[in-house]
Amino acid sequence: MAPRPNWKGFLKLSLVSCAVALYPATTTGQRIRFNIINRKTGNRIHNEVVDAETGKPVPEEDRVKGYQYKKGEYVLLEEDELDNVALESTHTIDIERFVPVSEVDRIYLDESYYLVPQDEIAQEAFGVIREAMQKEELVGLARVVIYRREHLLLLAPRGKGLMATTLRYKTEVRNEKEYFDEIEDVKIPADMLKLATQILESKKGHFNPGQFEDRYENALIDLIRAKHAGKAPPVLAEERPSNVIDLMDALRRSARGSHPHAGRGHPRSGHARKRPRARRKVRKAS
Repeated sequence: MAPRPNWKGFLKLSLVSCAVALYPATTTGQRIRFNIINRKTGNRIHNEVVDAETGKPVPEEDRVKGYQYKKGEYVLLEEDELDNVALESTHTIDIERFVPVSEVDRIYLDESYYLVPQDEIAQEAFGVIREAMQKEELVGLARVVIYRREHLLLLAPRGKGLMATTLRYKTEVRNEKEYFDEIEDVKIPADMLKLATQILESKKGHFNPGQFEDRYENALIDLIRAKHAGKAPPVLAEERPSNVIDLMDALRRSARGSHPHAGRGHPRSGHARKRPRARRKVRKAS
């Protein structure tokens, strides 16, 4: 059963519009969650909202959002005032521009959603927009309001639907120069680069998320099972790497270890494998 949509409204391209729904494309529901427990009683602990000065509990009806404009002084904002903030994108995803996907820096990508037509009438208009984007190999830029916050959206064809990915604003992305400027310009020797390339080639493959699992989650499960069974918790020992002293030697050893025939013996190692008989006969005949 599909989850409830995070947003319902209309997808609009010029004068073409259709009813759509936005569903979260990812979930963290399978992750282990912890409760805070009173060690002495074994009971759960509930957090209580209290006044920062008096320390007394504050009931729900007395809680209001406030913006601190000066130390200790706030502008109070009621819920209906926040709801009345006029934003055109509250109920409409209006595609403002189309760009090549290669121009979108991945650092701006945030949360992903599935965008689907909401009813039978919307199917054709939705399909036209999706197929036109697919044909031209373009992605759309739009805006949408989710939980009162306006987000930039990147719309891209995905299967029979559209993938909608919220984008970070320019002000939310830190300038890389603040971090990368101190990295020295190092001239890499050709032989080092060749060995490093060989290691990369040996580990080349295709992206398959099914090949990876959440090892931390698995370790948590093992820990919980062990403690529930009254056994000693498992101890995971991991050797911490350090800076390489002899880079060339480390590259050579890594390249040897990554070679498909590594460890099978080599004539120089004193454990040479016997040559095939047919090959020896040919040499004898010659």
